Amino acid sequence: MSTLSASKTDLVPLAAGRTRTLAITLIVTGAIGWFAAFRLTIDKFELLVHPLVQLDCNFSVLVQCGRNLESWQGALLGFPNPILGLGGFVAPIAVGVALLAGAQFARWFWIAFNVGVAGAMGFVIWLMTQSIFALGTLCVYCMLTWSVVIPMFLVLTSRNAREGVFGDRLRTAGRIVTQWVVTIDLVSYVIVALLAQMRLEWIQALMLSTGA
Repeated sequence: MSTLSASKTDLVPLAAGRTRTLAITLIVTGAIGWFAAFRLTIDKFELLVHPLVQLDCNFSVLVQCGRNLESWQGALLGFPNPILGLGGFVAPIAVGVALLAGAQFARWFWIAFNVGVAGAMGFVIWLMTQSIFALGTLCVYCMLTWSVVIPMFLVLTSRNAREGVFGDRLRTAGRIVTQWVVTIDLVSYVIVALLAQMRLEWIQALMLSTGA
């Protein structure tokens, strides 16, 4: 009986409204991210079979997927990065569906899940910097991936902090961040857009000046 009580105590339940918000966020962002990863995987196969193919996501020299997919940054672990997305984005979809079905998860699960999403966020930040500053391109489906990982990370992390998953000291910070999640998300988009605009404008001006 004591073991059963302890296991119940370790669960981190959510209010109904908060459960739906988190669940829907995880499902929607996970589904969009999976779709982007799927399209990039298909495009990578196309490049392997037909190296000279003109991909649908190649709109210009600066807005394209091909250069990203063919770079070493596009296969950091020795295989195409989109394969990570095909597997990884299934997790938030599954967790979201489970929450809508009434599932409750232990504290260790939320910590492990948050660590995974934080890893995805860190990887996305690295990919952003590589795409903008090293490759000088904007990949449409890559940007779609970036755009969903950011809110997924913010909503999940603020929820876990608010619910005491990381300890009572971060509850207040979690509540504050929760109230500003949308604003923080939009500001993040604006910062990325401004960095990309400034960097790519500089590259375009350089190309024009050299006649490239």
